[in-house]
Amino acid sequence: MPQIRPFTALRYSRSRDLDLSRLIAPPFDVLDAAGKAALTARSPNNIVAVDLPHLPAKTVGPDEAYARAAVTFSAWQSAGILERDHRPSFYPYTQIYSVGDREFHRRGFVALVRITPFGAGDVVPHEKTYKEAIVDRLKLMTATRAQLSPIFGLFNDPRGEANNLLYRNASRPEVSATLDGVRNDLWSISDTQIQNQVIDQLNHKPIYIADGHHRYTTAVEYQAQAVAANGGKPLPANHPANFCMFVLVPFQDDGLLILPTHRLIGGLRSFTVESLIRLIADQFEVAEATLPAEKLVEFTDEHLPKTAPHTMGLYDAATRKLYEIRPRDPDMLKNLEPNHSPAWRKLDVAILQRYLVEEILTPHFAVGELKKGYTANAAEVLPQMDGNTFQIAFLLKSTPLRALEDLGKTNEVMPQKSTYFVPKLATGMLINPLTYE
Repeated sequence: MPQIRPFTALRYSRSRDLDLSRLIAPPFDVLDAAGKAALTARSPNNIVAVDLPHLPAKTVGPDEAYARAAVTFSAWQSAGILERDHRPSFYPYTQIYSVGDREFHRRGFVALVRITPFGAGDVVPHEKTYKEAIVDRLKLMTATRAQLSPIFGLFNDPRGEANNLLYRNASRPEVSATLDGVRNDLWSISDTQIQNQVIDQLNHKPIYIADGHHRYTTAVEYQAQAVAANGGKPLPANHPANFCMFVLVPFQDDGLLILPTHRLIGGLRSFTVESLIRLIADQFEVAEATLPAEKLVEFTDEHLPKTAPHTMGLYDAATRKLYEIRPRDPDMLKNLEPNHSPAWRKLDVAILQRYLVEEILTPHFAVGELKKGYTANAAEVLPQMDGNTFQIAFLLKSTPLRALEDLGKTNEVMPQKSTYFVPKLATGMLINPLTYE
């Protein structure tokens, strides 16, 4: 049974004078009320009107919110704003973006992936999921009978065979849209010979979820509901609920970029950085950084990646000082987490969460639950530390790509916010209807 398949996508009409850049949106879970308002101001037909019917994101709204989203979604189809393609296709999808002075081209393709529960098939997670976000997405998926945004998946293709097949004759994109400085280019491949070759290339290769764990878990729940509605009997092999829309990118693509997610911590009582350093001195080498706090971005983006493995930055708001900290033993968690693999225990994010947060900060300094903030942009650290919310920040290196494969072999998941792939996939380029054509 093939692991992936082409599909007839629903998308914004190409026969109308529609500016796709005004209609697509970032993933729902990175938006707040101001972000949603800015998108709907561009166009009342922006996908966010359906994809984010309730705020704040990842919380469960009233049933009426999802019903209104479904009415809007149906009206767009009736009005011809959204139209369904006529032939099943794979959709090559390229994002062109810049970081600093470098331009990157991340190339992949959109396809449907057969749904299997985590640990029971070829789809491999790396992060935990949380119930409320899944309930929200399931209500929306049930109301609209569609998957509105893709999941970001990675697969191994050392020789680039899948992309070579799909992009071999690519010329001008069928559609292009720019969102937050990122250009999104899309093509379609309906040639069945090419499709079958790509299907063979990916058959039974693990697909590692880079982003979209909650959306994938929602698809698993939706499939379970469909099975229950079918009297508990398995669904037909090609039933729409058996598949989930992915953007699939090879691990080897040179446009792949992971940023670290820095941690901001508050809610600490009777805290001084000197007391923290004393508590961790037996486990960590600590040295004051040679760069001042004013150069935190340079420290994080340029200096830290060149330091010894597992080195982290520590910023103290009270003294405005930067430190470098590094575990004396890279496998320092072996006694605390003997049931986890060495690969998990040696993740910087695991060392930070399991030891520094849970063994040091929480028991010694916490007032109730710690306040936590996250940012992948080092330039946002100091501005967020100027108030009274956060007292210290841990500055991290990027989690290596190989960690997704290593932990996939042992069915382990990373701590929350371990990876931040840039750029985010655009919502609204393609929609996967969960209905037969």
